[in-house]
Amino acid sequence: MKNIAVLTMVRNDDFFLRKWVEYYGRELGKENLYIYYDGEDQTIADFCQGTNAFLHPKIGTQVVAAEKARLKFLSERAAELFAKGYDLVIGVDADEYIVVDPKLGIGLKEYLSQQNIDVSLSPLGLDFGQKLGEEGDLSHDSTFLSQRHYAQIGTRYTKPSIIAEPCRWGSGFHRIKGHNFHIATNLYLMHFGYSDSKILESRLADADRVAQGWEKHIYKRSRTIRLVTEQKAHDFDRWTCFARNCQTFCRPIYAFNKPAMFELKIVVKIPERFANVL
Repeated sequence: MKNIAVLTMVRNDDFFLRKWVEYYGRELGKENLYIYYDGEDQTIADFCQGTNAFLHPKIGTQVVAAEKARLKFLSERAAELFAKGYDLVIGVDADEYIVVDPKLGIGLKEYLSQQNIDVSLSPLGLDFGQKLGEEGDLSHDSTFLSQRHYAQIGTRYTKPSIIAEPCRWGSGFHRIKGHNFHIATNLYLMHFGYSDSKILESRLADADRVAQGWEKHIYKRSRTIRLVTEQKAHDFDRWTCFARNCQTFCRPIYAFNKPAMFELKIVVKIPERFANVL
């Protein structure tokens, strides 16, 4: 089995970080989790016990500059983890969870140990929303995937999150500078950050986020809730296969190391086999 680390940087996001620690701790071992709190004014949560959690001086005050600095910092930490002997390093936000299709019957560590990764590996991105009128508030009382059943297949979340050597992630982990990407089969990056209307409201009420310039970004991404509520959901296996092929061969003209999908907005319903995974 390969030695795999996962890292993130977080600020004011304990709700999703709790699930992050629970999920990746189970899949990879808590001792291989590296969490950097953005700002020494925060407190390391009790549920981080057993992980490698650190307070770090706050990085920047405006979203664009801060995001570039954040990914530079995390790329440097990933390089240090390779120097410590890790075979792979995963970089994700606290509301992102890389999941193996349960039809394979194996976990994340076993799956990644079987992959021959040159520089990076990208899961297919799924951006979860909340189907209003059908799905209630997201809670930790049961698995996320038993509470959320609809997602947009999104190029934005098909990220080169898994790396096999030191390199430089671009903002948001969306690309690796100087390298192409390879989309894995049966592997998904599930983003839950905009999957709950109440959590979105709390983020918009967070003066710290607003001061950094996140308000416009949050409003824009909240469209996922409207999309999954109003649009018909399609077959998961058929359309994720289509999306994987499409994103593999299509590129936006402004960035050839990012995936594209003709601006298609495809909503899929997550199969029941995923319900207990996350």
